[in-house]
Amino acid sequence: MVHGFSMGALHLALDVESGALHILDEAAFDALKKWETPEVANADAMAELRVLQEKGQLFSPPAEANISAYMENRRPVLKALCLHMAHECNLSCAYCFAGQGNYGENDRGLMSVDTGKKALDLIVEKSGTRRNLEIDFFGGEPMLNFDVVKELVAYGRKRGQEAGKNFRFTLTTNGAFLTDENINYINETFDNVVISLDGRPAVNDRMRGAGTYDLIYPKAKKLSEVRGNKSHYVRGTFTRYNPDFSADVLHLADAGFKYISVEPVVAPPEADYALREADMPVLFAEYEKLADALLEREKAGKGVVFFHFEIDMAGGPCIAKRVTGCGAGAEYLAVTPGGKLYPCHQFVGDASFLLEGKTEQDFSQCNVQTKPECTACWAKYYCSGGCMATAYYANGSIFKPDAISCALMRKRIECALYMKAKKAINQ
Repeated sequence: MVHGFSMGALHLALDVESGALHILDEAAFDALKKWETPEVANADAMAELRVLQEKGQLFSPPAEANISAYMENRRPVLKALCLHMAHECNLSCAYCFAGQGNYGENDRGLMSVDTGKKALDLIVEKSGTRRNLEIDFFGGEPMLNFDVVKELVAYGRKRGQEAGKNFRFTLTTNGAFLTDENINYINETFDNVVISLDGRPAVNDRMRGAGTYDLIYPKAKKLSEVRGNKSHYVRGTFTRYNPDFSADVLHLADAGFKYISVEPVVAPPEADYALREADMPVLFAEYEKLADALLEREKAGKGVVFFHFEIDMAGGPCIAKRVTGCGAGAEYLAVTPGGKLYPCHQFVGDASFLLEGKTEQDFSQCNVQTKPECTACWAKYYCSGGCMATAYYANGSIFKPDAISCALMRKRIECALYMKAKKAINQ
């Protein structure tokens, strides 16, 4: 399978199975489009393409057989937990999929030390021979329960040392409770930090509450400065209210943040801020605009990392990650304050997804080979089949990806490949 596309002044071809990316001239790009009818294409250009094919860099044979064998022998183990430290939040963000932090749950409130320790014991016991384990302290707002977070970090370090495991901790926070003291603790303790900020003040405050930008920005900036190049992201959300979201990414860059993720909203289709099919042309143009803007910033020595444009063409994720994605429901679970287990944080509160055996089996079988739309898609090894929760709430099945999410993902991948090609030309 080969995906050919044009962006800017470049004609590009991605060989899906090998991962090879080619920059083509107009004749070769035209010949690629006429691959099935070579007699009408430029003979020299067609010959060049056939050389690439012979080298295994174009129209490489599919790897389905190898992947199928891998999946049949795969025995997933638990490797990551999302600990819901609080089903409460100090903000009331309009687009919050968690219902302003409570998830519609009966066990509202804060996670206890005992529940958290049981969750850490569970991942140690169910992780098999895997050494590196991931813990995300999540909410609501986890810093409403920060003393317990600290106790669980200490317990995890001790428990991990005893069991020969290495815990990697992430904190996902809205940033409102950051102080100089806890910023230093967070920087020393956490392997990754995610702070929520949507971009321009008016855009942020419309969805997250009046005055929240002015409250959070200086705290987030301080944490970012302290962390330097240690893993962290300022994460925003764009909605139908700000289709010009590239301006929000660039605002965050100009505000001094180097690691940025601004993502499409997860929303029920009837919400007035939800993205629609009709919005796609505008959003595609914004991604292309952003790609060029980030290239110009890098050329000027002001480069930033935009999460969705980061693709490792050389190594990249292992085959399991490429095929199964996050591993929700099998390798990754969410734990509520009351100790309930769900496949991931986006399923929390939906009683039909409380893990009781059957659901676990369904999730462990969910991969790009079991989703018909994915098997024929050129982007499958980069998106790994997409978000299962988004698929379910859009289509009623974790095996049927959401069309809008897929379209946006494909455009982001094209932009990332385009940026790789532009940088290669300029080296």
